[in-house]
Amino acid sequence: MIRITEFAGRDVAIFGLARTGLAAAKALLAGGARVHAWDDGEAARAAAEAEGVPLSDINARDWRAFAALILSPGIPLHYPRPHRVVELARAVGVPVMGDVELFARALAALPAAARPKVVGVTGTNGKSTTTALIGHILKAGGKDTRVGGNIGHAVLDLAPLHAGAVYVLELSSYQLDLVETLRCDAAVFLNLTPDHLERHGTMANYLAAKKRIFANQGAGDWAVVGVDTPDTAATCTSLVAAGARRVVPISASQAIGRGVCALNGVIYDALDGRAERTVDLTGAPALQGRHNGQNAAAAYAVARAFGLSPREIAEAMATFPGLPHRMEAAGVVAGVRFVNDSKATNADSTAQALAVYPRVRWIAGGVAKSGGIESLAPFFPKMAGAYLFGEAAPMFAETLAGAVPTQRFDDLAGAVVAAFTDARTSGEADPVVLFSPACASFDQFRDYEHRGAVFKQIVAALGEAGERAIA
Repeated sequence: MIRITEFAGRDVAIFGLARTGLAAAKALLAGGARVHAWDDGEAARAAAEAEGVPLSDINARDWRAFAALILSPGIPLHYPRPHRVVELARAVGVPVMGDVELFARALAALPAAARPKVVGVTGTNGKSTTTALIGHILKAGGKDTRVGGNIGHAVLDLAPLHAGAVYVLELSSYQLDLVETLRCDAAVFLNLTPDHLERHGTMANYLAAKKRIFANQGAGDWAVVGVDTPDTAATCTSLVAAGARRVVPISASQAIGRGVCALNGVIYDALDGRAERTVDLTGAPALQGRHNGQNAAAAYAVARAFGLSPREIAEAMATFPGLPHRMEAAGVVAGVRFVNDSKATNADSTAQALAVYPRVRWIAGGVAKSGGIESLAPFFPKMAGAYLFGEAAPMFAETLAGAVPTQRFDDLAGAVVAAFTDARTSGEADPVVLFSPACASFDQFRDYEHRGAVFKQIVAALGEAGERAIA
């Protein structure tokens, strides 16, 4: 745990008691603050109380007594309108911040010689894989590395701050909206495509939140920026013009004169002049596909910023295991290969998975994002069938009509069984069932992790049923 002492002896309100809220409450308590924690959900309050977090209905408190409001990133800050607790705080001038800002302030309070390094990673797609990959490479290179933020452990649940450590943090736009003073020694902005507009209102606001990752950087810091989407390419240009940091363009679709690119499964390093072929990604099973090329290029650049050699990076990439729920091998049953890509919560992320396989039976559904799946039309010829479930099924079926054989189901289990039956009897040499929902999970599941776990349970049950039949 990282103790937060800034508010010792003062009253602090916390709203939202999921993972980050609980971690913030414990870190503040450990640092001597008087914590007043609340959540609208009874179950969340009960869980917090069971872990020793003091509850207080902050809706009924005198807000002038609070030194700060610590807001969980899932609580609306600006759009569609600020949550009522945000309005209460602003009405009396109470600063609103998140757990990452508490972390940033704790860093800033340290003497320069005692300050650990920070890597921040953001983007619409690929940030979890890139964050985990950077952590894996740096650990393999002998760095004292801690990985968290929007992935795994909340930032304040990580090991205490000390010189020589490297904190590798996935940072969502929601978290970045709540950050003011964070300085990243290396900041990564992978890509930007439409997403979370119900939270940010416009693409301009979404972009502005993402660009906050570069705030407070100075000479010696690295900005690693994807140039394969228009908004990030423009961001790269503006950062180069600003000249306050070292800017490294990365790409998975074009050769670039300086920076790092990944083309046809090979990383080329042009950080210091002529491009050199450095890493063959065909030797890294968890990093297949063009989208993983961009992730690998970003991780390569960060690892070079921390002094690792191309050989050390290549060796580490070859042993990277990948992430659960992101193009995860979920098993082979009766010759049918199942792929769990539950983390694909929008069409752009699903497109990355579809690009990897020559032919698939595609399982999708949930709560559709803005734009639906129209952008996936180039991949329709790859689909031997689409198996749709959940709230989005009728809309997706309409989009696929006439292009892809489509079936609709009430739940995920029905879709998996049907896709398996069709794949097993298809006569194809290597049939693939791809679960890449292109949707949020909240109509039938707690989150994408729960959804992916259920998918794997269904696949395991199919395998067990097959074994019993053989026996």
